[in-house]
Amino acid sequence: MFIGIGTVINIGAILVGSALGVLLGNRFSEERRSLITDVLGLITLVSGASSIVSLWSSDVTEAFPRGWPFLIVLFSLLIGALIGNTAQIEKRLENSGAWLQKKLGGSSSTTFVQGFMAASLVFAIGPLAILGSISDGMSRGIDQLLLKSTLDLFASIAFAATFGWGVAASAIAVGMYQGLWTVIGLFLGSILNTYQVDLMTAVGGILLLGIGSRLLQLKQIRVGDLLPALFVVPLLATAIHQFV
Repeated sequence: MFIGIGTVINIGAILVGSALGVLLGNRFSEERRSLITDVLGLITLVSGASSIVSLWSSDVTEAFPRGWPFLIVLFSLLIGALIGNTAQIEKRLENSGAWLQKKLGGSSSTTFVQGFMAASLVFAIGPLAILGSISDGMSRGIDQLLLKSTLDLFASIAFAATFGWGVAASAIAVGMYQGLWTVIGLFLGSILNTYQVDLMTAVGGILLLGIGSRLLQLKQIRVGDLLPALFVVPLLATAIHQFV
């Protein structure tokens, strides 16, 4: 095997699941597709809540006084939001989805972009994407990415049944994101402390709540603009850890 094979397998799982979902989706009524989207939204909320629990992990509570982890996450999200909004990440993601839809074809640009956005964020955000990719880069195995690939396979079937081929296009975003973390694992080794990963996981959980809210049509939170918070939080945590 070679470094990066975990992400390659993950991409393959998303593409296979998307193809199956598109084939099955044609047999689903609009009401059934809407119900599937609601289920995905609820599951995403549960996944987000599960990730946020890491904010109170033993490593985090030992590294910071009470109350500080919450402030770190809060300011990471605020700083990330400013960076993301200035860089117009959400708009760029939407434009990328629209461009891919135009190149690959599709009956509904809106549905394609929705599928691309939702699937990209759901598949990329989360502890397995980060930890699994770093582990792959450090040649410590791909067990975590194999688990993620299995989960993404079934999730992409459900997503594609509703949103179509836009879900398959999300494999590009997943490949780029996980590839970045694999390179970090390859060249920098064990760079992140456990408390940093836990805080990143908590931030990722909050972003997942935003995605769930969008899927359930509760609030169209600009989750894409919040993505820089995932990179801000380990840096901010390291800086604050030196003084508290």
